[in-house]
Amino acid sequence: MAHGEGTAVTRVVVTGATGRIGGQVARLLAAAPEVELRLVGRSLHRAPQLEGVEAVRADFSDAAACREAFAGADALLLVSAGEAADRLAQHRTAIDAAVDAGVGHVVYTSFLGAGPEAGFTLARDHGATEQMLRDSGLAWTFLRDSFYADVLLDFAGEERVIRGPGGTGRCAFVSRRDVAEVAARILREAGPWAGRSLDLTGPVSVSLAEAVLLMTRARGEEYEFVDETLTEARASRASYDAPDWQVEAWISTYTAIASGELDVVSDDVEQVLGRAPLSVEESVTDPL
Repeated sequence: MAHGEGTAVTRVVVTGATGRIGGQVARLLAAAPEVELRLVGRSLHRAPQLEGVEAVRADFSDAAACREAFAGADALLLVSAGEAADRLAQHRTAIDAAVDAGVGHVVYTSFLGAGPEAGFTLARDHGATEQMLRDSGLAWTFLRDSFYADVLLDFAGEERVIRGPGGTGRCAFVSRRDVAEVAARILREAGPWAGRSLDLTGPVSVSLAEAVLLMTRARGEEYEFVDETLTEARASRASYDAPDWQVEAWISTYTAIASGELDVVSDDVEQVLGRAPLSVEESVTDPL
């Protein structure tokens, strides 16, 4: 691990370094001379190759590997595990490892409105993980991200059609770049943000019909939103042969928007970064 001379060093460990958020946080922190950085991931060949930065292979289900990877961390970015039936068990193992390793502060990537009643089913896992961290004795900051604006491109796919039961509900989609920049800023100096839950949203709330118009304008190619019924949504996802809980999670992405519970615009991105968050148009023009 490398750092500049004559500066107070903050030892930061970034999990999920092979993913888009974790990888971007790593790139941002690698440029900070006061940060001593360690990357953690499962498939390290997909992690950013950063000169002088240590990379360690560890899986959230491997307590011993996590303890070793987290050792000495003043701040840990805990990027939530991918969709999996045992996701909460993975988070429990990682949090226990962080306690055992003496981690100073955990920054956790959560979700807007996380809790047991959340319409987006995976946000219930986030709420349970937040409670684990509250109960752990660790210092924490929760980044409660809205849906990522960049992911709208994935939803649309090659056909450039977003299909789902989203109705006329609105969501302030947030740029992955903003989430990564907020995380990097807090990891460098976590103290002022201890015990805070930050709602990370875009600057304006839009419906999916409005979002595809913004995408069309920004990218110069036509996008469409098809508002499905629940029956249609299940039928159009049947070909993926995914387990029921996962299909319900995918569909709840749209029903959570339709319900209005994600019609939230926060100034927390601006509070941390000192600038307005990126728009949907900016996010899809230069996606992370």
